[in-house]
Amino acid sequence: MSNDLLKFVSIDQSMPAKREASDRLKDFDEVYKEFDIPSAQEQSSRCSQCGVPFCHIHCPLGNNIPDWLRLTAEGRLEDAYEMAASTNNMPEICGRICPQDRLCEGSCVIEKDFDAVTIGSVEKYIADTAWENGWIKPIKPLVELDQSVAIIGAGPAGLAAAEELRKVGYQVHIYDRHDRAGGLLVYGIPGFKLEKDVVGRRTGRLEQSGITFHLDFEVGREASLAELREKHDALLVATGVYRARGLKAPGVGLGNIREALDYLIASNKKSFGDTVPEFESGALNAEGKNVVVVGGGDTAMDCVRTAVRQGAKSVKCLYRRDRDNMPGSVREVKNAEEEGVEFVWLSGPEAFLGDENVEAVRAYRMRLGAADATGRQAPEPVPDSTFTMDCDLAVLALGFEPEDLPSLFDAPELRVTRWGTVTVDHGTMMTNLDGVFAAGDIVRGASLVVWAIRDGRDAAECIKKHLQKQLSEAA
Repeated sequence: MSNDLLKFVSIDQSMPAKREASDRLKDFDEVYKEFDIPSAQEQSSRCSQCGVPFCHIHCPLGNNIPDWLRLTAEGRLEDAYEMAASTNNMPEICGRICPQDRLCEGSCVIEKDFDAVTIGSVEKYIADTAWENGWIKPIKPLVELDQSVAIIGAGPAGLAAAEELRKVGYQVHIYDRHDRAGGLLVYGIPGFKLEKDVVGRRTGRLEQSGITFHLDFEVGREASLAELREKHDALLVATGVYRARGLKAPGVGLGNIREALDYLIASNKKSFGDTVPEFESGALNAEGKNVVVVGGGDTAMDCVRTAVRQGAKSVKCLYRRDRDNMPGSVREVKNAEEEGVEFVWLSGPEAFLGDENVEAVRAYRMRLGAADATGRQAPEPVPDSTFTMDCDLAVLALGFEPEDLPSLFDAPELRVTRWGTVTVDHGTMMTNLDGVFAAGDIVRGASLVVWAIRDGRDAAECIKKHLQKQLSEAA
């Protein structure tokens, strides 16, 4: 065993330096600074190189984490990046936004007594180093194939599938309704978690690799699904899920009660320098307002931390369970608290109060009762426990559901489940329409970026087999 490893007993866990909260609130730049080479090597050397690496098993992508940690500890950074990129199309993005505390780091075998290896920070470091040193080049297929693939959606699932298909030489066209590629990576995740030039490097590389992007292109408006099928040899639906889950409560229709994604998109567009009328009018701007965010996932964390940066008067997060049962990242909750966000645990909205616009939220205390079907304790209201909070802007971050794709795509023949997700054969990832595949959140429901990348890679393999079968049958 190399002397560069097994140092977790003598070296403490260490994260990259974190900017002070007072400085973070002045901009939307990322919170954590970069590791330097000695720090990255030192933290990588804490890996125990265990025989059964649970970090690898609990990574949706099956990343070879101990291998690239060993290479980093030995100073072989280019080899470490090649190892990381062999299973992950976006290691620098996953290193920034994956909930490592719930995945790889949370499963690290040394975590119990010595604190986990800081896997995400090392992953980010080696990928950023690869970009800085020019090790990441445009894709140059060995052969150019005549068959073409259409991908609907330029989010992580679509981008991962596009890259894998382009490596083989297929002609890949990505159609997306937004004016920038990246999906929620660009418009749904704030810059303090993922600076947008990081996403732009990836999409730019794909464009340089010969992948064609058709932006501001809405399927069902510019072309129907049937027209795209006629134009291409295979098609992948990777739209993600964007429709917000509703909330039934008195007053929910008042002004200044907004959906989380509308709020985040407006903020991100403003960061790009775009003209955003609803931001300028104050409808999607938290400056000087008492903000209440309802929800407890990572999207809620994005909203509360965006609001404090916009200069909100106060920001409260209303969540029906306690801290231990919150679905959002523990690290994100801690960062939000440092930045001045107040968490109102075990509380739920009873009504929104006001005349035309919301002026207050009436809420009630909750307690955790018997476990539900998922094994989590179900929250239930505490009688006679109502209280009121001032509120000039309420943001609902209750998760996302699929849009009605058969109607949106002018494709009533496309089969969907009773939840609105696209029905696929899970062995082939093909829908009920021949040559039409689906992957990512539009199949599994709202989930993590790392799962979308995995699904996109799997879909690319299924599409390759389908196209090869087409050729053999035509021969």
